[in-house]
Amino acid sequence: MHGLAKYRQLDEKQIDATLARLRDRVSERFPNSGLSGVTGELVSFSHDAFEVVAYLKKPHWPIRVAVGSVIAVMGAVLIAAALRLRLPGQVNRLSELVQMLESAINDMVFLGIGIYFLLSIESRIKRRRALRALHQLLGVVHIVYMHQLTRDPERLMVPHSDTASSPERTMSPPELGRYLDYCSELLSLTSKIAALFVQDFNDPVVLSTVNEIETLVTGLSGKIWQKITLLERITAQR
Repeated sequence: MHGLAKYRQLDEKQIDATLARLRDRVSERFPNSGLSGVTGELVSFSHDAFEVVAYLKKPHWPIRVAVGSVIAVMGAVLIAAALRLRLPGQVNRLSELVQMLESAINDMVFLGIGIYFLLSIESRIKRRRALRALHQLLGVVHIVYMHQLTRDPERLMVPHSDTASSPERTMSPPELGRYLDYCSELLSLTSKIAALFVQDFNDPVVLSTVNEIETLVTGLSGKIWQKITLLERITAQR
């Protein structure tokens, strides 16, 4: 049972190793390229992301102790106030009973709101830190996609004359295919890093952000694979 557990959760060490190998592959095949620099930055960022994920997993005991103490004090004050209230049998008029019950209900409502606010402090602090890291990861996704925008296989099929502002196109079809495949792998790994944030941290806002990143990565990867498929068709026709 324990042997199967490692196949049921994402492993940070495996993601880190896969990303490091991809960095080496990109730098060896496309040295000094922009994609090589982005891959190196993603490796560096992933280490920061793993630290945030570890922070999300651990309980924040100082906050929990402080919150527990405040709730205990609030409960003690409420009990002391309830003991000073007159019993219903001692109420002289019905209006006094209604007023007393209304005041007690209001106190309970405000106490419930206060307790909910205090209990959610730790979650909101962790959420803020997680969202900050996820927004940076979202930026990496867009940067990776930007690096393949000008890698168009159609130019191999129907060559056009370049203008002064046209990007350089010096890659052979095999190199272009490998370049696009690296971009797709990078997008996939950023998605896996994002998924780590909700593996042990059940927060609806963070989960929604991770889902947005995964949806974006799926869409962008699909566009890249359309180029790869077109490139394979062009190569087969030659």
